[in-house]
Amino acid sequence: MNAVIDRLRRTTDTIVGEDDLRARLESGRPLRIKYGVDCTAPDLHLGHAVNLWMMRQLQDLGHRVVFLLGDLTTRVGDPTGRSETRPVLTPEQIDANAASFLEQVSLVLRTDAEVFEVRRNSEWYDAMPVAELLGLLGQVTQAQLMSRDMFRERVAAGREIAVHELVYPVLQGYDSFAMRSDLTIVGSDQLFNEQLGRHFQQRLGAPPQVVLTTTITPGIDGRAKQSKSLNNYIGLTDSPRDKFGKLMSIPDDLVATYAKVYTELSLDDVAALGDAAAAGGAAARDAKLRLAAAVVTRYHGAGAARKELDAFRHTFSDRSEPAEMPEVVVTGEVSTAFDLLRAVRPDDSNSELRRLLRQGAVTINGTRIDDPTAAVDLSTAVVLKSGGRTWHRVTRGPAPTV
Repeated sequence: MNAVIDRLRRTTDTIVGEDDLRARLESGRPLRIKYGVDCTAPDLHLGHAVNLWMMRQLQDLGHRVVFLLGDLTTRVGDPTGRSETRPVLTPEQIDANAASFLEQVSLVLRTDAEVFEVRRNSEWYDAMPVAELLGLLGQVTQAQLMSRDMFRERVAAGREIAVHELVYPVLQGYDSFAMRSDLTIVGSDQLFNEQLGRHFQQRLGAPPQVVLTTTITPGIDGRAKQSKSLNNYIGLTDSPRDKFGKLMSIPDDLVATYAKVYTELSLDDVAALGDAAAAGGAAARDAKLRLAAAVVTRYHGAGAARKELDAFRHTFSDRSEPAEMPEVVVTGEVSTAFDLLRAVRPDDSNSELRRLLRQGAVTINGTRIDDPTAAVDLSTAVVLKSGGRTWHRVTRGPAPTV
């Protein structure tokens, strides 16, 4: 039991109800582990996977993950981290997002029926009489809800808070009672909502769930947490090559943190990687290579990791182009280096493209380009390298017909 908790502690910040956790693990009864998500567009990254791997460890010991799709609460909208009210999704969008969530979490979690269960909170909320809902609301005070920092910040900034947003934490808290949650593993930003779960369970005569909050790491830029909007994340669905390349781009001082949180390397190995990264130069590069190989192995197997390690060494040690690279055919107006980047990296922001140019991370046919207005000749195919390991072969296609 101590070994289980020690393993969980590796990526845990706080445990609310640790004595309860010890008692439940000692009982031998399979725990019901709440994994609740709103069915907004899922784009899970390595940061989200920290929680998933902790749940997977418990699944392998016979405990059950109850994957709670918040189809009702998605219609309300979680205000966490928001300065404005979230848009309302259609039922069709909710169903599509739920299916995508299931597909992505299955990259880590076991989904066999013995250790995995799917529920929707519309199961209890659609059947709940208004009088019962009002009774739940009566068990939480306005002062409790307004203690949340994002609500205080919105009030201070003169931004509106819709009543349904105030209700959201109540609904998420009651979910824990309805699904008989023993344990939930969440980011620290969800601690308030999940402590309301403990509140309702105690009020309604059920054992309170244990709440584990997990380590939140910076994105690959070393600043804000991983986010698609900031393009500083490593997606669960990224290819082995993309995962490997992004990990090679992280600041040296993130190596030890990433190794501890995102791999299963021993803590002695993690410390050694941190020391090597701090030394800089070739030692830091080799530390990142080992980190990248460990992460790719965890998600895609040792064979994929060896392939990416060999490809990286071939490309960067020999200064050669990769044997294979994506082909891009452009048909619009492309006359400058910036136009070319925009054509091959349409999901990146303009500021990100300019940053790549400014940092000397862009070459065309082997020539470094740092001027966004530099002329580009596409009369023949060109090889574009943008960033540490991103290559494209670009050709001009026929002009679009009007």
